[in-house]
Amino acid sequence: MAKKEQKSEQKEKSEYGVENSEELKTHQRINQELCGRLLELRSGYAKVELDTTREMTVDEMGLVHGGFTFAAADFAAMAAVNDPNVVLVSSQCRFLAPVKVGDRVVFEAKELYKETKKRTVYVTGYYEEIKVFEGEFMAVVLDRHVLKLKLVKDEE
Repeated sequence: MAKKEQKSEQKEKSEYGVENSEELKTHQRINQELCGRLLELRSGYAKVELDTTREMTVDEMGLVHGGFTFAAADFAAMAAVNDPNVVLVSSQCRFLAPVKVGDRVVFEAKELYKETKKRTVYVTGYYEEIKVFEGEFMAVVLDRHVLKLKLVKDEE
């Protein structure tokens, strides 16, 4: 294999072993065991897989807390935007079916709308052929990290 081909092949796989056409620029320190593992990343698109574990349950029947489902969907949405300064500002979500321990849920996020700094991302989550989650995430891309912004106190 020629050196040029090897370089091209190496660029397509990230440090997480993800086949993609982009490098992950956001949420680089996220715990992918709890918030889902990035499977695919392209401009305006991300696919994340969540393997549910016993640590995610809320009861003896193995129901997974919706917070883990939401976290994986949020990670997929932020990865689809893929800017180091992206922040979630709102979401409208529906939990369509329960998720239990041992389920592998795959989330697909598609960026629908880009208006300068505003982004709208639609996310679906499936366990096998069952849609368990759908949501619309609103994000904003800031000029710098959110924790470096000067916040103004509300005066009453």
